[in-house]
Amino acid sequence: MDRLKITIFSLLMALLSGCSIHKSYKPDMDYFYINPDKDLSAIGRVVIVELDNTSNYPQVENNITKSLFQAMQKKQLFGINVVYQNEPAWHSLQLNLTSPYTLEQLFNIRKALKCDAVIIGTITEYQPYPHMLIGLRLKLIDLRDGQLLWALEQIWDSTDKTAEKRIKSYLKTQATTVSKPLNEQIIMFSSRKFVKFIAYEVAETLQQNR
Repeated sequence: MDRLKITIFSLLMALLSGCSIHKSYKPDMDYFYINPDKDLSAIGRVVIVELDNTSNYPQVENNITKSLFQAMQKKQLFGINVVYQNEPAWHSLQLNLTSPYTLEQLFNIRKALKCDAVIIGTITEYQPYPHMLIGLRLKLIDLRDGQLLWALEQIWDSTDKTAEKRIKSYLKTQATTVSKPLNEQIIMFSSRKFVKFIAYEVAETLQQNR
């Protein structure tokens, strides 16, 4: 990885030393990891916990979490559901999304949410103007043994030339009657459309080892 700038966390960096970045578009992003010793399709059920939000824009986490859920559900890799942080099942656990979990806590999450793995993460950046910019840090944890299954840390900037190329590739996968140049402009300036594009890219990384 020639553009590696961002450290996700110490465990991920240790694992990253033995991983390779996948070359084909689906999509061409540098900052994700898949555990080579795990088969994601073998996971029975996954729960996405509503993302933590450290940006200056409150209440965007609901929409971004929902978009990620919808994009991942379309992949049909595993059963998937969403739990919001104010729901009794999650609230009763009283866990900090940014802190490592003990094996006992992982067992309690599995029991409370009735799942085999959990996706947790943070919205690290959110800027709707003067141009769209969104940053995410995500990880998928196997609740059965505490192993990291997948992780991603990325910033999407609508003014970035690489992102523009990926948006064009993304539009080829979407059924639309709107002209491509106009669609590209809509994605660049619509937070809802930009989030859908991001969710699509995130979901695609889950299948990069298949």
